[in-house]
Amino acid sequence: MSEKLFSPYQFKGLQLNNRVVMAPMCQYSVTAKDGIPNDWHQVHYVSRAVGGTGLIVIEMTDVEPDGRITDNDLGIWSDEHIPAFAKLVDGMHAHGSKVAIQIAHAGRKAEDAEQPVAPSVVTFPGEDFREPRALTTEEVEAMVQKFADGVRRAVQAGVDAIELHGAHGYLIHQFHSKLMNHREDVYGQDLARFGVEIIRAVKKEMPEDMPLIMRISAVEYADGGYDIEHTLDMARAYQAAGVDIFHISSGGEGPAGQRKPGNYPGYQVPFARRFREELNIPVIAVGLLDDPALAQAVIGNGDADLVAVGRGMLRDPYWANHAALELGVSKDKAAIAEQYSRGY
Repeated sequence: MSEKLFSPYQFKGLQLNNRVVMAPMCQYSVTAKDGIPNDWHQVHYVSRAVGGTGLIVIEMTDVEPDGRITDNDLGIWSDEHIPAFAKLVDGMHAHGSKVAIQIAHAGRKAEDAEQPVAPSVVTFPGEDFREPRALTTEEVEAMVQKFADGVRRAVQAGVDAIELHGAHGYLIHQFHSKLMNHREDVYGQDLARFGVEIIRAVKKEMPEDMPLIMRISAVEYADGGYDIEHTLDMARAYQAAGVDIFHISSGGEGPAGQRKPGNYPGYQVPFARRFREELNIPVIAVGLLDDPALAQAVIGNGDADLVAVGRGMLRDPYWANHAALELGVSKDKAAIAEQYSRGY
């Protein structure tokens, strides 16, 4: 690849000014506990658009109240949520960023639900987590529709892409993991079925030229967890159902066992490259990629098409602008807001 971190990127109808993605990061800041974005979210997200980010992924946004990690999370289970999300999206668009939203359900990791739901009665380890009950087959089918309804509302709010959260031990991940799915019905016989049905349902609610992204954990670290070969099999089914881009992370299903996450800069990049090469599909790399030179190398080496930055953007809303200047992009091309240009 001859592309660089600050070269444009286009896929379907999504046109980005650069290849910098703000990773979805829960803010736990919905103080009214109604799932609706508030002033904190407006400042948090729009400032990253002012900072030059190509694609901003709104944090995990849940399809029902008991699908939230905590009651302070965002939700999109009602049409009443649409106006606030539309305002948030408009604010980011006004400063040149494109916007995706991560649609999700926490499943057994819903800490504030009176009784979480899950594929099977397998409790997440830790004192903060309650024993879940297994969804009935009919409830699983209804859950698919809840994802579709959430995506419909997000599209109405004006987002440019949808991301399904199939990673980090949340509900879609729970269904495609043998550690968490012990069902005997069709959703246990085919571990990809729940995700495939969601993908097909949400695609019907999306414009044809809007990309569907899926975040997925490439490997599990808990003892007995799956390896990348299993995830690639799941991903092939998801790709056939309609996923356009994979966002490659890892873990989240429980405490690490003998296999430990690297937790060094770039430790997940080889997973991203494997997906890109084997599936011939665009990928987003993530995982301690805060150093601009490293992020640039991920693109330049052909490891990924886009790079997601998390902690770096929590520390610096203008990470993208500052990275561009550090990498030698001229001041006039670094998307620095006119109001701030005197500072550079």
